[in-house]
Formats: sequence, structure tokens, C-alpha cells
Amino acid sequence: MDEDIQTGTIIVKNISYDLSNLSPEERHRLRHEAMHEKHKGHEAMHAEMVFILLISLIVSQIFLVVWKSKHFKSFQLVTMIGMWIIPQIISFKLGNVRFIIIWFIFSAITGMIATKASQSPIKNSTPRLFYKWFLLVHKVTYILGIAGYVCLMLTFFGINFLFFISPTAALDLSVIVMFYGVYYGVLSRDIAEICSDLMAAKIGYYTETGIPQRSLETNTCAICTNPIMVLNNDEALIESTFSLSCGHM
Repeated sequence: MDEDIQTGTIIVKNISYDLSNLSPEERHRLRHEAMHEKHKGHEAMHAEMVFILLISLIVSQIFLVVWKSKHFKSFQLVTMIGMWIIPQIISFKLGNVRFIIIWFIFSAITGMIATKASQSPIKNSTPRLFYKWFLLVHKVTYILGIAGYVCLMLTFFGINFLFFISPTAALDLSVIVMFYGVYYGVLSRDIAEICSDLMAAKIGYYTETGIPQRSLETNTCAICTNPIMVLNNDEALIESTFSLSCGHM
């Protein structure tokens, strides 16, 4: 930096100094004084910015907590849409092709299942398809989250050197894997909760006016209306049965 400003003049406290006639130590001291003079009074502004930031964080947290407690459905819907859309916009801006492709595949399959779940009346096969898809997503994201966390801890302990992997590459891989597990795990959970409420309202056992469209025996599945062949979960091989408070399975 000394070589860049060896000539010319510098003004400190309304006094001009010819840098070409000064030693490197004097030039460094004058530049330091000029920097402090230029930023004089900014300490109060920085303190105000920090204070405003803290107040904004506190107020926003209180707002979110009250919103969630008073209007949970709208809170869940808005946060889910934001979590679904905002990362994709950022990925488009940064050119993250991998995230864009995975996001489109996940959104296409989930959107198709959500459309089926919103139909009225829904098909008997829709709840099973809905359950299998989100169960698969839950298992995959759970494994990704655990694997990413384990890889991150192993990188901190230097295990990556045993496989001749640089710390930067190991950390990048660990964070990416853990991010995908957490992001799609939380997103799929919120979508599953919203869609399950839609299916419960449209499945036909409840109506605000009139007579419900469906009425079943206790040994009939309340979702697909097929007879339940195995009532004992100890003997079930593929799917377990659950009893509702009303006695239906």
C-alpha cells in the first residue's frame, strides 16, 4: 500500500502533507489518522444500526410466535411457500444447477400427489400413494441429515486425511448433504401436514351440513374402504393398523 501512495498530498486536520517528502512510517501514520478522521462519528451510527437490528430481531420473533399461536394454519402455509420458493430463486440467481434439478423433481412429484389429495372426493388409492411418498422422503432425508452430520464431525476430527480428501472438499460435501436432508425433510413435513388436513376434510366422513358420504364397519379401512385382513400388528408384514378414537381402523 505504501508503494501506491508514495506521491501526492494528504490532508489531515486541515493540514496538507506531501507524501513524497515523508518516510514510510510517517506516511503510514498519516494514512491511519486520515482514516480515523474520515470515519469520525461513525461509532454512534454503528451503535444505532446494531440497536435497530436487535430490536428488529426481537420484534420479529415476538410477531412470529404470536402469529403461530393465533393463526397456525396461515403461518404454516406462508412459511411453507416461502421455504419452497425462496431457495429456488436464490439458486437461479447463483446458477446452482444441482439444486434446481432436484427441486423440480421433488416439486413435480409432490405437486402431483398434492393435486390428487385436493380432489373431492379423493380416490381410494390416493391416501396410500400419499403415505408411501412422504414416508420415502422422510426416510431419505433422515439418512441424509445423519450422514451429513457424521461426515461433518469426522472432518473436524481429521478422518478425511485417511482418505486423502481435503478439508474444504469434505466440509463442502458434509454441509451440502446435511442441508438437503434438513431442507427437504422440513419442507415435506409441512406439505404432508397441509395435504393430510385436505384429505381428512374431503375423504367423506365429515360434513358441516347434511349426511356424511361414507359410513364404514369397524373391520374396514377408513381410508381405502378395503377389508382389513390382519388386525394384529404382530402378524402384519407390510403395513400396521391403527385404531381411531371412534373405533375405526
